[in-house]
Amino acid sequence: MSVATTTHEAAVYDLVPPDAPVGGTRPRVLLAGTALTGGAIIMLFAGLLGVYLATRHAVLTGPNIEGNPPDWLAEGEPIPLTPANIAFGTMLLSCVSMQWAVDAVKRDDRRNVYFALALTILFGAAVINATSFLYAQTGLPVASETDPSALLFYAVTGTHLALIVGALAFVCLMTFRTLGGEHRGRDNEGIVAASLIWYLTTAIFGVIWYAVYVTK
Repeated sequence: MSVATTTHEAAVYDLVPPDAPVGGTRPRVLLAGTALTGGAIIMLFAGLLGVYLATRHAVLTGPNIEGNPPDWLAEGEPIPLTPANIAFGTMLLSCVSMQWAVDAVKRDDRRNVYFALALTILFGAAVINATSFLYAQTGLPVASETDPSALLFYAVTGTHLALIVGALAFVCLMTFRTLGGEHRGRDNEGIVAASLIWYLTTAIFGVIWYAVYVTK
């Protein structure tokens, strides 16, 4: 072994404090990254909803058009509330199954972990299906030269749909890692991180459900 290699190895070992505890707690890098990502997601949807609500207020309080009061989302059918209610209710149910998975992995109950995660993925797919059905029922054009409402509607709800897909991919990844035996007992950081993103996705859906679907 060369002198340079020996010196390098000695320098690396010098970086470790002599009183460092053996088997200390591993830094929760994934949870920290998830928290930062969640903050960015909140800022994104705060901006989108702010633009949507401000534009809607400006249109509805604007001057009459050919003697008629201004209307929001006027170029398609009224937004059906039933698919939105079903989608939101399904997201709330998925939070129960997600928390079930977190609790099961802490108890090292592998069978319930697999079942709860599969149920969460199924609920997420059902929400995507309900949103797609809502788009078909609404029939709003994506672009319009005179009415910005449809574009903003798809910008808010479509971005959240993409968030659900991303959260589902995260849950699927953690499911495969759990199947591989990585998450069990106290080593449950991945499942907890996936649950945080899922709860955030549901909370944002609650705001969209009221601001976009209910109040229209």
